[in-house]
Amino acid sequence: MVAVIKTGQSVRRVFHYNENKIIEGLALCIGAENYPADHDKMTPDFKVAQLARQLELNENVKRGSVHISLNFHPSEKDLSPDKLMDISRNYMSEIGFGEQPYLVYQHFDAAHPHIHIVSVKVKSNGKRIDMQNIGRNQSEAARIKIENDFNLVKAQGREKQINYMIKPIGFSAVRYGKIQSKKAISEVLNFVLSSYHCRSLAQFNAVLNLYNVTADRGSENSRVFKGGGLVYRILDPDGKPLGVPIKASDFYNRPTLQLLEKKFEKSRFLNSRPGLRIKNSVRSILSSSKPTLKELESALENQGITMVKRLAQNGKIYGLTYVDHVSKQVCNGSELGREFSAAGIIQSCRKSEFKTFDSKIRSEKNLDPVFKTLLEIQELLASKNISGSMLQELADSLFKREFPGSFLPSSLNGKKKKRKRKGLSNQ
Repeated sequence: MVAVIKTGQSVRRVFHYNENKIIEGLALCIGAENYPADHDKMTPDFKVAQLARQLELNENVKRGSVHISLNFHPSEKDLSPDKLMDISRNYMSEIGFGEQPYLVYQHFDAAHPHIHIVSVKVKSNGKRIDMQNIGRNQSEAARIKIENDFNLVKAQGREKQINYMIKPIGFSAVRYGKIQSKKAISEVLNFVLSSYHCRSLAQFNAVLNLYNVTADRGSENSRVFKGGGLVYRILDPDGKPLGVPIKASDFYNRPTLQLLEKKFEKSRFLNSRPGLRIKNSVRSILSSSKPTLKELESALENQGITMVKRLAQNGKIYGLTYVDHVSKQVCNGSELGREFSAAGIIQSCRKSEFKTFDSKIRSEKNLDPVFKTLLEIQELLASKNISGSMLQELADSLFKREFPGSFLPSSLNGKKKKRKRKGLSNQ
């Protein structure tokens, strides 16, 4: 089980997020604890009013809403609503929220079972619940206890795997009508906006593109661009937009250009020197060897960093953006320093000795057998990391001319003596 705790300024916003999931058929409210009635006997307005009234008991609390998600391993199949409620009660009691009013929602919008819990951190007597380090202390202890008590798959040791995991939208599940596209894009936006620290629209798109989504302002002459608007679109595997563009204002959290600019400005203010982990990772890889650009990209990916290449129309790289899925930092290479820019990285990397041929040439049925053999030899050499210089040295050694010289026995290497011709004498 993995627990994620978030606080916010508006409990109504968190409440309506979960209620909208019910309307879309992606969630169910399965319980309401410390309420005067069962969850199915109360109206939505009454549920949220109960939380809001208790939050108003302490006006000094600015971030009073609490939104918790408990995530379970995909192999967990016996998580009935009753069992999920038992887990919720145990967890909330262990972290000090056992007496608080809270709502429990079971969601069905992900590949793994999970529930969302909505509550407030103001007690019925008006006192504030201290949540500093609650995730590291109370929540972690509660997680271990619940995993043992309910015989759940243990989450310890899987954190790195979860952090590094990138799951693009599954296009087989997306119908290109507006409702399905909106649902798919909304899930990506909710995750990226709440997790990653971007300082520009280009950086924001660098992350969205990993999930086959893009934020588009349109061309400079378009009505969307002139009006300061923004639309979101789904991309196909080749990066081309699909389906109907959806206005930012149509989404529940309204990720408009104006809202994004505020978030970008906040990220710039909070972290004026980002990317320390990215710098250390790149330097470590380049110092241990001189990899090709592709090898560097693969090594960074293994450390949870995606290197996004920005390409010109002629296919040349003119910029790099690094997306760190561990620290959630997004940085342009140029802002990290010249050595991390596209020009610096290309200069530091080893050039690939063997250029790949176009896939269309490879797939030709009537390809000349000799040329086909050469291609196979090239691929074999490339797979064995045999460079052109190494191949040249091997050829030179094989065809090098040998000079016997002093290596022959002296009996075979003696000079011929001049023989005197008969009938001739010295006069």
